[in-house]
Amino acid sequence: MKIAAVSACTIGIAHTYLAQQKLEDAAKATGDSIKVETQGTIGIENVLSEKDIEEASIILLAVDIKIANESRFAGKKVVKVSTDTAIKSPRKLLAKLHEIANE
Repeated sequence: MKIAAVSACTIGIAHTYLAQQKLEDAAKATGDSIKVETQGTIGIENVLSEKDIEEASIILLAVDIKIANESRFAGKKVVKVSTDTAIKSPRKLLAKLHEIANE
């Protein structure tokens, strides 16, 4: 499954990048493809392209704050969780994304 994701925390440092790493590791373990855009203190990195969004089966927002350009996900299945959820239970989260994507 292809997943497009955004991670962003309130301070924009630790949790933003921890969530990215945990999600990427979990996706690798489950055989999923994921691209995680980070919106942290140094700005937006690894920006999701229109193609990334279009090809994604589901959009994951692991965020604790309002993110930039959320409207670009209109018409897609979007799941929003806290960065804490992505960090503590990334495999359970990906399993849930599979369920939702197949609904």
